[in-house]
Amino acid sequence: MQFHAVATAVVIGLGFYFGISRLEWALVSLAIGTVWTAELLNTAIEVVVNLVSPGYHPLAGKAKDIASGAVLMAGFGALGVGLLIFGPRVWALL
Repeated sequence: MQFHAVATAVVIGLGFYFGISRLEWALVSLAIGTVWTAELLNTAIEVVVNLVSPGYHPLAGKAKDIASGAVLMAGFGALGVGLLIFGPRVWALL
């Protein structure tokens, strides 16, 4: 979650720096919200799995892995949005 908090702050800062459009803000906001939602659901699933299965169980581990995978996929989606919106602007600075 700490990584996502830093990434959120950086993206918001870049949005203000580059003066992105309202539509781009909407897309960035949706991407940020999706990642945070996935992260919070992952945390909830992990807490419930730990409650139900405090010891090791292969299915408990699988549930946690799948929930973590959902966060990873949301992150890749957000990365795609970020590259499409900020990539050309950053490239122009170089």
